[in-house]
Amino acid sequence: MINVFIALQAILPQHLLSRMIGWLAELERPVWLKNLLITLFMQAYGISLDEAEHPNAEQYRNFNHFFTRALEDGARPLANTRYVSPADGILSQRGDVDEGQLVQAKGRWYDTRGLLAGSEEEAASFDNGSFATVYLSPKDYHRVHMPISGTLRMTRYVPGDLFAVNNSTTAGVDQLFARNERLVCFFDTADGQLAVVLVGAIIVAGIETVWGGVESPNPGTIREHKFSPEEAPTLEAGAELGRFFLGSTVVLLTEKNGLEWRAGQDDKVLVRAALAD
Repeated sequence: MINVFIALQAILPQHLLSRMIGWLAELERPVWLKNLLITLFMQAYGISLDEAEHPNAEQYRNFNHFFTRALEDGARPLANTRYVSPADGILSQRGDVDEGQLVQAKGRWYDTRGLLAGSEEEAASFDNGSFATVYLSPKDYHRVHMPISGTLRMTRYVPGDLFAVNNSTTAGVDQLFARNERLVCFFDTADGQLAVVLVGAIIVAGIETVWGGVESPNPGTIREHKFSPEEAPTLEAGAELGRFFLGSTVVLLTEKNGLEWRAGQDDKVLVRAALAD
């Protein structure tokens, strides 16, 4: 059954379907349709707005505004730890990078070179570091925050597939995170280099950053932006980095090794909560 699910995704027009969903999610009129979409989605996934800045579903101007909703002040206090969780979700994997190899799922690995889509030298910087993978389900808060303070050095948009990112595909699709469309953000931190990788998925209608706005999809070309010291933003631990328009996964990759993990594999984690020391 899993193989059928994966095979179906492989033949679907993934990008076209995702852009169509994105168009629908931006609709503000008719208001009744916008409200209906939000209400049905909340019912389907058991979503509560108790912690949201706007607790009334009708206050959101469109579905994307609802899906990327802000939290009320104080909802996610910053933990006193070296690394905090970058998102609400499930910590599906975490540990040491083993000579450039990261665990995708039981029995499946992928490499830093494929994930980052850069040079061998660049990837080698992380070959003995640490990594963490956080899966955001449809009901989760969908803004991504800094796990540690850092200064942005470069971003790299990498075109690719848009397979769903869930237990079935992580177990069944080889090199999933290195195949899907993604935005790689490189930061300089007190622990050396940090890569925050925002991985797209089917019906993920876009990725937005606080410094550059919506990242425009480009099916055929890797796109890089290097920041000069004068323009490079510095983001404190826990500060918002970006957001997903519909859900996906965040992969953290750091040069720092031997981290003492404060959250266990498959644990539910909350943004700004303790992740590792």
